[in-house]
Amino acid sequence: MAHDTLKNANKAKKDEFYTQLTDIEKELRHYKDQFKDKVVYCNADDPFESNFFKYFASNFNLLGIKKLIATSYSGSPILGTQISLFDIQGVKAEKEKEPIKIVINEVKDYNKDGAIDISDVEYLLKHDKNTAKKLKGSGDFRSNECVEILKEADIVVSNPPFSLFREYISQLEEHNKKFLIIGNTNAITYKETFALIKDNKLRTGYTNFNVGMFFVVPDDWEKYHHIDENGNKIARVSTSCWFTNLQVKKHTEDLILYKTYIGNEDQYPKYENFNGIEVSRVADIPIDYKGFMGVPITFIDKHNPEQFEIIGLGISNSGIDIGVQPYKPEHKKYRKEIQKRGAVDGDLYIMENGIVKVPYARIIIKNKRI
Repeated sequence: MAHDTLKNANKAKKDEFYTQLTDIEKELRHYKDQFKDKVVYCNADDPFESNFFKYFASNFNLLGIKKLIATSYSGSPILGTQISLFDIQGVKAEKEKEPIKIVINEVKDYNKDGAIDISDVEYLLKHDKNTAKKLKGSGDFRSNECVEILKEADIVVSNPPFSLFREYISQLEEHNKKFLIIGNTNAITYKETFALIKDNKLRTGYTNFNVGMFFVVPDDWEKYHHIDENGNKIARVSTSCWFTNLQVKKHTEDLILYKTYIGNEDQYPKYENFNGIEVSRVADIPIDYKGFMGVPITFIDKHNPEQFEIIGLGISNSGIDIGVQPYKPEHKKYRKEIQKRGAVDGDLYIMENGIVKVPYARIIIKNKRI
């Protein structure tokens, strides 16, 4: 068990992406009222490198935060690379990579320059020994020590390693925490994540679902998009988006539908193994169809639970759970032997002129308005 945890942790280091401040500002500006009088916890890699910590520390008073807590973990490849831990009061570090906990209850204009910003937070850390303390353990979000810190928090905001997303979000749900986090868009198809979306306990944020995001990556990364003006390696992760259980206005607004099924039946083929129609683009969802429709996973970014009911996911075992039938023997044989492709029972498929067509990951929905 210990070996598996270590192996997973080592794997996680390869999918740690450090969010740019501009992306954080663009998303979090929509939630200002929801942070007022709340305890915010950033269980990030290093408070001094984490732009989440910088954002909340710099906007502590503007957001009306009650308390800001941040922790680092010993496995972070960037821990302690900006402000030396030896300079911080309350932390007698023996090694630069030791994990710490920072708690901020107020931010003032400590350096008397007429503005409250990250320099005041740095001043606070260097002069108030009660602000920062060494953690006893590794700082891993799954450790008992960090779970106890989590219990104190109202809202968790972070960018967890994508490979640990299931564990991370399950922990937040277990402890009934509000959260705003970044994850891989394909996490929508995870059984645990999809169940939360279906029950309206999880939704995407404001940032466009399809554009992807640029992240700062460690110096030892060989593949990256470009180097920014500060010398940081920047990588683009096209499959990334914000997930939250905070209120998001766009998910209370109806998706405008303009196409009709009646008169355009040929544009909406029926599935061979499920009683529903294929809708290849969210923009093409018909306004007048009463039955089940299979739509791309990008639909989740437009979903209003008052307008549509999510029935389930039309892939693999999830598809079987909602009544998707197994492949017919002759179609499975064609798929494997002629097309040389996988044929997983539970996946939706269409027959078109004798050819098996399998659309990528469809969500089955039904219009509540008709």
